[in-house]
Amino acid sequence: MAEMKDPSLREFHFTSQDFQRVCKLIYDHAGISLSASKQELVYSRLSRRLRATGIKTFAEYLKLLEQNDVAEWEAFANSLTTNLTSFFREHHHFSLLAEQLKKIGNSHPIVIWCSASSTGEEPYSIAMTAVDAFNSFTPPVKIIATDLDTNVLDTARRGVYAMDRVEKMNDALIKRFFFKGTGAQEGFVKVRPELQNMITFRKLNLLDATWPIRDKVDVIFCRNVMIYFDKETQLAILKKMAPIMRPEGLLYAGHSENFYQAEAYFRLRGKTVYELSPQLKAAQADKS
Repeated sequence: MAEMKDPSLREFHFTSQDFQRVCKLIYDHAGISLSASKQELVYSRLSRRLRATGIKTFAEYLKLLEQNDVAEWEAFANSLTTNLTSFFREHHHFSLLAEQLKKIGNSHPIVIWCSASSTGEEPYSIAMTAVDAFNSFTPPVKIIATDLDTNVLDTARRGVYAMDRVEKMNDALIKRFFFKGTGAQEGFVKVRPELQNMITFRKLNLLDATWPIRDKVDVIFCRNVMIYFDKETQLAILKKMAPIMRPEGLLYAGHSENFYQAEAYFRLRGKTVYELSPQLKAAQADKS
């Protein structure tokens, strides 16, 4: 358990009431449920926003948010979202994805939604898997990559990473899918433009009433996202995901996530992979 700092040594006064206001704001805005153990993390991350804005107290800062300052709301949400990711994280999912893509083949254009794309490692891993599955840099695959955090979306669009981000990948993969930087860019790699062309990056809040996804999707990656939501919020999101999936679509979840409360919509198919419930699968097939 992290040691709590002496409040008297803090740069800014931060009360339990301030923390509760933060919890309510981020829950109402993004569905993120913060436990009491996150108080120090919240203080550390939001203190940077007070310094950046020149605001002297948390009370004043939170009042600004409650007055719906659009620019600061974006910075606030960016500060409190966690973006832990890596290329081919939870590798078994990508093996199954490759099988799924080969099974679909050229029967229809394939749509994949990466719902928490972070700095881009996950959608680019999906793109690499698609290239391998079809043995082509122009597979019949469209990837929609979304995130709430605009900063990480900018990083993802650039597709430039320090070498240590790809060091766990084998040399053949790096050579095939990345360009190594030289000169001022030495120590960095950039993903090939063919991968970037497969992906559309968009800002999206999973709590939004509607999502800008018009096509039926074959795959949804929603990994290590639901852990930040309570069960009620998880169910609401899963209920909205089910109707946009094709009958044989798959939902890939994080290793510590379980959607037992949503059995009317999804059932477990394999290791942290879900398919539509039999009733919904039949209903979706009838509409196809």
